[in-house]
Amino acid sequence: MGLLQRARAALLKGVCMGVFGLFVLGSAAWSLQSSAPPDALTMGVVGFLALLVNVGVALMLYAYREGDANMRSVWLCSRNDAIGNLAVMVAALGVFGSGTAWPDLVVAAVMGVLALGGAWSVLRQASKELALAKNSTPKA
Repeated sequence: MGLLQRARAALLKGVCMGVFGLFVLGSAAWSLQSSAPPDALTMGVVGFLALLVNVGVALMLYAYREGDANMRSVWLCSRNDAIGNLAVMVAALGVFGSGTAWPDLVVAAVMGVLALGGAWSVLRQASKELALAKNSTPKA
């Protein structure tokens, strides 16, 4: 695809990353109302299995992390997912040890902020590339 189409795709991905970050933060805020902690064993097992997959993908994409906004967004999502998987595993230990939902809520807040930061980075770069593509397109 040309730069214009890739920049538009990256803008969409950046918006999706931002919506995901807001959703995670909203879910964490909503969960503050509930007193029941999540199941620590399920958290740990799912976090570990997802970590294996996400680390593999992140390693494959590592060489492209400084590419255009589209490739950067894919790299950031994979990296953030792997970090999130580690954090979920640590939170599972915290939930198990404390019997409360607080470790899960803290990790959710951190992951939401990480997603918003990644979204901002991708949106900023994609906007620059979109402007560049529009300025380099011949006008009729």
